Order: sequence, then C-alpha cells, then structure tokens
Amino acid sequence: MTASGEAARRPPARRPTIKDIARRAGVSESAVSFALNGRPGVSDRTRARIRRVAQELGWQANSAARALSGDRADCVGLVLARPARTLGVESFFLQLVSGIQEVFSAHHTALLLQVVPDLAAECALYRRWWAERRVDGVLVVDPRTQDPRPRLLVSLGLPAVVVGGHAAPGPDAAPPPLPTVWADDAKAMARILDHLHGLGHRRIVHVAGLPELAHTARRIRSLRTAAVRRGLDPRQVRSVATDYSDAEGAEATRRLLDTAEPPTAIVYDNDVMAVAGASVAAERGIPVPGGLSIVAWDDSSLCRVTHPRLTALVRDTAGFGRLAAQELRAVLDGGPVRAVQGELPHLEERESTGTP
Repeated sequence: MTASGEAARRPPARRPTIKDIARRAGVSESAVSFALNGRPGVSDRTRARIRRVAQELGWQANSAARALSGDRADCVGLVLARPARTLGVESFFLQLVSGIQEVFSAHHTALLLQVVPDLAAECALYRRWWAERRVDGVLVVDPRTQDPRPRLLVSLGLPAVVVGGHAAPGPDAAPPPLPTVWADDAKAMARILDHLHGLGHRRIVHVAGLPELAHTARRIRSLRTAAVRRGLDPRQVRSVATDYSDAEGAEATRRLLDTAEPPTAIVYDNDVMAVAGASVAAERGIPVPGGLSIVAWDDSSLCRVTHPRLTALVRDTAGFGRLAAQELRAVLDGGPVRAVQGELPHLEERESTGTP
C-alpha cells in the first residue's frame, strides 16, 4: 500500500480531553478542571503546569459544554433567507459579512452563517440554535413589512439586532422590540430623484428588489412621495419589483423599454441589475446616457468598470456590518434596546446619467 493510501485509511486524530491533560501533567481530572476554568483549588505552580500541558496538547474548550454550563458559546448567527442564485452575484452581503466578521474575529467570536429557503425555515433554525445553545445572539437581516422574527426572538429570549430595520421611533412611540441599526433609505432615494429631476428627467422608473422587504417598501414609498412633492405624474414615476437577479433586472428593462412612453431614467436597486439594464440598452442600440440614464443603488467595482461608468449610491457597507456587530456585542453585554443610524450614502455622479 502506498503512503498516501495509508494516510487515507488512518483514523482522524482524536481531540485531547481533560483526562489526557491530567495524565500528562500527573494530576487529577478535577485539578485540571479547576485550573482551566480559573477556579480556586490548585496552586499557582500547578495551574501554570496544567495550562502549559493543555497548550502543548492543543486542547480547546468545548463550546457545547460551555453552553450547557451557562457560559457563552462565543458564536453568533446570521441567517440569509433569500434565493441562493441572487446571493452568488450580489456584492452587498459579502461586504456586510466582512464588516461583521472584522468585529467578531477581533474578539475571538465565531460567525455561524446559514442560507435557508424561507422565513419559516429561518424561524425553525432560531428555535434549534437557542435550544442547543449554539449561539449567543443573532443578526437579523432583510426585515419584512410583516415580520414574525422579532416577536419570536423576544419570546425565546435570544439576543438579536435587526440590520436595516426601521428608523428610530418618535418620542411618543413605543420602543422597538429589538435593537436596530438602520439606514435612511428615504433620504437616499430623494437624493437620486433630485439628481435626475435636476437633469430634466420626468419619466423615471425604479426597478426594485423583493417587494416584501421593508427597505424595498421604504424606497418605493419615498420615490412616490418625492415625485408628488415635485409635481411629477405618478404614472411616469413608479416602481416595479424583481428578485434582485440580473435575469429579472434585464427582463424588467426590456418590458419598460417596450412601453409606449419608455422611461428616460431607471434606478436599479443593486449593481447587478444596473449592469444588466445597461447591457439591454446596448443590445438595442440605446445610448447611455443619451437615450437612457442609469443609476445603481449600491456602488461596486461592476459600476466602475462598466462603460460608461455607472452613477451609483455609495455607502460603507462593511462599516454598516461593523456597526451591527458592535451593537450586538453591546446587547450581549447588557446594553439597552435602541435604534442606531448608519452613515447616509452619497450619490457618486458618473457618465451613465445626463440630460434626457
């Protein structure tokens, strides 16, 4: 048998136990437990020897055992209930997770990430995680207009922070059930409309994401409000829903360009759909921005390498993730329920927008 074959048949290395440490250090298992858990009952010299042996053996505390004893699991959860095909191409979640991980890794806390098909599966997962004491808390993304998760998490007593939730309530309103970090989608949409309206556009369509998401509803509502304030025709300034994918972004663009009065400007809810829309315009020989102006809600390298470069809403998504992670750490340390606002995005004007 070859050396590689012998290695393949060799059983995996066994994880060292307290018994192994006791045998190597020449002490009792209870002495090892006292030393490793920082409890009295052993001398400083013995404690140092036990810890040195534990380090030599590569021993690590068992997170499940710590959880059963009431200690923290040193792990937080993040569940994504979105179509898997939309996650593979969208840069937003990669940047968000990088910011979250930056905070937790600095405190030796693991991030448990799982993708599920729907909200029912997400809620079931929260119940299982909490029953097994798998996580100390969770970050809840993609708040819905009708969302069962905050009530469930409160009933479980599972610490959580909602990422992208509603704005802070007024002084007379009831406090939110869970801590929230939020971004001002309404003001961001108003900035986009100000830019396009100032260029002379009057037929503006917003190619939105999933309609059940709270931030999608806020953007749609903000567009409508801003259009009315400027005296624009609501039939000419409107939103259409998609699933955030490039395929649906392209298809929505084709339908819009086939109408009797096609829009002169389109605002896309992410960078992937904006690039897909620009490709459709190129296929049809429609110049950008001469025949169609394009704005992407989230900036990325895609927006900057496309020709022409796409006007985009720029925000520090990784910073938003860091803010959410810091808020969850504060909650785990006994902090209050509060709503924390992230940085307001700014519009980066590039070559994809111009006069109609």
